[in-house]
Amino acid sequence: MRLTRRAGLRTLTQTALALALAPWAHAIQAPEVGRRWRYNPFALGIACGRPEPTALVLWTRLLVQEEDRQGVGDDPLTVTLEVFADEGLRRRVHTQTLATNAARAHSVHAVVSGLRPATDYWYRFRQGTAQSRVGHGRTAPAPDASVRALRFALASCQHYEQGQYTAHEALAGEDLDFVLFVGDYIYENSNAQYAIRPHNLPEAVTLAQYRERYALYKRDPLLQASHAAHPWVLMWDDHEVVNDYANDQDMRHTDPARVLQRRAAAYQAYFEHQPLRIGPEPHAPAHMRLHAQFPWGRLAEIWTLDCRQYRSPQACRDPVRGGGRMITQCDERLAPERSMLGAAQEDWLSAGLRASTRPWQLLAQSTQISSTRIPAPIDWAYWNDAWDGYPEARRRLLQTVHDLGRRSVVTLGGDVHMNVAANLRLEPNDPNAPIVASEFVTTSITSRGMGERALNLIRESNPDIRHARADERGYSRFLLTADQLRCDFQTTAFPAGSQAGFRTQASFGVLRDQPGVRSL
Repeated sequence: MRLTRRAGLRTLTQTALALALAPWAHAIQAPEVGRRWRYNPFALGIACGRPEPTALVLWTRLLVQEEDRQGVGDDPLTVTLEVFADEGLRRRVHTQTLATNAARAHSVHAVVSGLRPATDYWYRFRQGTAQSRVGHGRTAPAPDASVRALRFALASCQHYEQGQYTAHEALAGEDLDFVLFVGDYIYENSNAQYAIRPHNLPEAVTLAQYRERYALYKRDPLLQASHAAHPWVLMWDDHEVVNDYANDQDMRHTDPARVLQRRAAAYQAYFEHQPLRIGPEPHAPAHMRLHAQFPWGRLAEIWTLDCRQYRSPQACRDPVRGGGRMITQCDERLAPERSMLGAAQEDWLSAGLRASTRPWQLLAQSTQISSTRIPAPIDWAYWNDAWDGYPEARRRLLQTVHDLGRRSVVTLGGDVHMNVAANLRLEPNDPNAPIVASEFVTTSITSRGMGERALNLIRESNPDIRHARADERGYSRFLLTADQLRCDFQTTAFPAGSQAGFRTQASFGVLRDQPGVRSL
């Protein structure tokens, strides 16, 4: 079955890439009756959202080019969705007509229910004479099902300017249950210093500008292939809104009301371009619940945690330039009420961990939990935008894990543009403190990492970090079984696309009920 599925994914990837790269400079020839499109309205691709045992979320967005705008105003357009139980598209199991309009950027979100657990499905969209590529999704196993293995990839930080999406080409060919993406899907800002290919505007601030930014990223054929091949589980970080934002604060000390106005635009654009069930709240558009919990059979429970929307502002912020920076001797950093997740999300996570009955607990969030402190003239210096800037929140999380006796907790992160395998102790880097959990952080898809000199200093100062490399780009591949979690860091050189192929940079494992990472 696995060999057949892998071959099918390979075929699907090749088809998706061929369609994505096809020129659309002429009228689409199709026998269907309906609106005739000159340019492909499915040019932004398709996507499958977080898999559930009996449901999948399927997405697309119609991109209406100027030559096709005649007759397309504020009136709704209808899109037909077809779902099939076979790759040959002969056994159709679901068809649905959905309406969309310009107010939602002509995006389409379909929650397809009544599906069979742990089953492969294929889907496509149609509008008039246009038809999308074919996508693949696989439902989650039933909550009480015995599961031999979970295969997933961890990815983050795909600055469009800084490299090609070769990691997504490799991801599309992997045999995965889902891709877990933990933030910085787009970058709202621009960095000309490392630009390989340009953004389409300097910085996204308004809803129209965020939509343009997503449209640029979504046009990439390799990203489209990755979405077409696998379901995605998504969490955001800061660049989906603005660099280093914390709740209603940004690094420019902008009026919080204006920050929330910008956040509302960014959240709407995020929802419009991702396979998600729920968008921004109608009466509070700057709020959108993304954190969630879901089981994977009887094998594992997975949490996706929001580290941006509810957090306390960074401690000891620069009065001129806010956001992240290295800080020393900062009493505010140690305040017990400071939170990375917000009190309500902390309580929700604690309750979920307490109620968990599965052998593995996977906590996916946007950044690095282990310490990256470096020596300072007096004491230590800490990066205040990461968990080091929220040490009491980190202590509460790990104390909860310790007190509940959960010994197979693994945290998964991104953001820092480097691969990390680390032990998580109640007291960071204290050899006398117990190891209570294990951590893996994935490098970036394209975004540049820190220099070797700075990273060497972090390695030397933080013995809990067993592996850290920031010079290569890529993703992390995981295989979870009843007895072990295996992580393979899959990488290529910076800038991504400058060298062909991916290799395994390093492999680490975690044994069930034995917290701590082990080199394989």
